Amino acid sequence: MKRRSMLAYAGLAPFASDLMASAARGATNKASGLPRFTRVRPSEPSWPDAAKWEELNHQIGGRLIKVKPLLADCTTASSAECKAELEAVKNPYYVGDQPAGTQTVGWVDGWMTVPSAYAVAATTTADVVAGVNFARVNKLRLVVKGGGHSYQGTSDSADSLLVWTRAMNDIVVHETFVAQGCEGKQQPSPAVTVGAGCVWMHVYDAVTTKGGRYVQGGGCATVGVAGLIQSGGFGSFSKSFGTAAGALLEAEVVTADGQALVVNRCTNADLFWGLKGGGGSSLGVVTSLTLRLRELPAVFGGVNAAIQAKSDAAFRRLIRRFVAFYSDNLVNPHWGEVVTFGADNTFVLSMVFQGMDDEQVAKVWQPFFDWIDASSQDFIVTSPFAINSGPGREWWNGEFIKKNRPGRAISDERPGAPEQNIWFAEQNTELGAFFHGFQSIWLPAFLLQEDHQSRFANALFAATRHWAVALHSNKGLAGTNAADVTAAKDTAMNPAVLSAFALAIIAGGVPGAYTALAGQPLDLAVAHKNAATISLSGDALRKVVPNAGSYVSESNFFDKNWQHSFWGQNYPRLVAVKKKYDPEGLFFVHHGVGSEEWSADGFTRLAAD
Repeated sequence: MKRRSMLAYAGLAPFASDLMASAARGATNKASGLPRFTRVRPSEPSWPDAAKWEELNHQIGGRLIKVKPLLADCTTASSAECKAELEAVKNPYYVGDQPAGTQTVGWVDGWMTVPSAYAVAATTTADVVAGVNFARVNKLRLVVKGGGHSYQGTSDSADSLLVWTRAMNDIVVHETFVAQGCEGKQQPSPAVTVGAGCVWMHVYDAVTTKGGRYVQGGGCATVGVAGLIQSGGFGSFSKSFGTAAGALLEAEVVTADGQALVVNRCTNADLFWGLKGGGGSSLGVVTSLTLRLRELPAVFGGVNAAIQAKSDAAFRRLIRRFVAFYSDNLVNPHWGEVVTFGADNTFVLSMVFQGMDDEQVAKVWQPFFDWIDASSQDFIVTSPFAINSGPGREWWNGEFIKKNRPGRAISDERPGAPEQNIWFAEQNTELGAFFHGFQSIWLPAFLLQEDHQSRFANALFAATRHWAVALHSNKGLAGTNAADVTAAKDTAMNPAVLSAFALAIIAGGVPGAYTALAGQPLDLAVAHKNAATISLSGDALRKVVPNAGSYVSESNFFDKNWQHSFWGQNYPRLVAVKKKYDPEGLFFVHHGVGSEEWSADGFTRLAAD
């Protein structure tokens, strides 16, 4: 992006302000009277000179990149180069393969994607160690990126050094695995070890399509493995298999002092616990992860339908009916994914299932749709109830999907791209998203008790008067089997997830906003209006859960109570881990562990009160 274009979005990216940097440099620590610790920017004399950068480049085998901004060729949107790149950024694999690429573009009044100054294109742990050491010694702002899916903008930052793990993508399946130092303490189990740069589609291809087993990962095919594990990690079938973090057996992580540590429940157990849901890139740079494998269900499937209520009163009745139906039939390991209640009085069903055949699924839903049919004066079925199921082994098989469900999957058509580089059509609604607002709320299971159902349904209805509300049933562990709940309990996530039957998400923005990087203006008036409306919707729902937790990866950028929202009673323990392994705060991300000690841009340590 040209500097002139960037200034047009000054309200979107205040963290890049030279004025802020200057003010921070002149500040002093109130406790000691000494200058505060401030990281170095390229405009300053202490920024590493060319010889130092070349030394780093030599250390990492010539893989140091001077980062070129995404859409840098768009000096004019009509140029051939710009048109080609604007087409390329419609492919999430292409975006992920660019050092400046982020799958999300920004957030109104919060951040706008800006590339790092340099990137260490790591292929080995030694490369990561070199990058971490260089950043620490030279007082640089450090950023870590694998999949680049952060809604919060944590995988990029202006004036920084990026440790880019995309090329660390080896996948090794083990018939039996025991974590280092856990011999005799841990039962051997099938497992998969993956590099930090892997995305889930490639892991599913190795584990499920080719290997016939299941690994708990993310629902979005191009999400990075390392980032998902560190956030806790939900996929479509988390009600069946728990969180991805709960399946972690071992990891390798480079800490702030440049050491590569093996962590598991027997070795460096405190750091291991912190990596399981403590937030990405706050405690170190994960270079590899080993995850437990499970028996693959014979069948996976989905159900879809859409209903339009003819009046507000009818829609309120529909919500109340569905809450009771949900309580009786859907809070169990069979079900996952989403139902959405729209501000236009629509109900959209898009759920998945396992462990049931089509006949059993139809029997579950028959009473609900019989009730709808009996009230035809109040409801229109705009999309009839449909069941689509197939072999579990083919769920992520691109060739099978393209043959049997045309239009469901899209292929990466770049020359030489791996055949398994596919993504699902619905991801196009998020690729390049510029967020206006986002609320996420863990919904505790007590809301489904009969004496709470009416109040909860009324709050849902009130929330939809402002914005659509989606209930993600797989992002909450009420109804999950006991063993996976126990595994999730031994993670850093907010314990609210253990008793939540779903995560309510209220969000809005515009997809495909990469054009903003080419100089096309964003409609900030609409963005601000939508942000306020989304907040009102969240406020209405929070009346029944005023102290609710929130999912760190899918949350409000401006959450003032983020420590409680993301981690609840686990936050003090996470801070202790942070102080042990990163006492100087080398690793900084927005609303990450310990970030309250730093300025919003991560460049200046704040004075003690």
